[in-house]
Amino acid sequence: MNQRMKRRDALTPIAALSAAVVFPGWLVACSKKPDCNDVSALSADDLHVRNDVAKYVEQTMEAAKRCSACAQYVAPAQNQCGGCKIVKGPISPDGNCALFVLKPG
Repeated sequence: MNQRMKRRDALTPIAALSAAVVFPGWLVACSKKPDCNDVSALSADDLHVRNDVAKYVEQTMEAAKRCSACAQYVAPAQNQCGGCKIVKGPISPDGNCALFVLKPG
């Protein structure tokens, strides 16, 4: 008995394999954090405050003192860097600086 393969049966594994190849690329693109180190638009004075006074770092070693938990942090639009009321330039929610003040409440 000669059975013919249905078109749907033949295409299903191909579609699943294609999704398996493409889907991880989407995950990488979605999980990519913005680079919050581009300070090319800042003046020398702003850089001095950012680096020498505030000692801003993009990735903190103290989880409780992340910029996102600071009262001065300005939340970003999706897939962008945040801001700060004191330190100029792009601010990572996972960053930290010496001017950290815990949000009330």
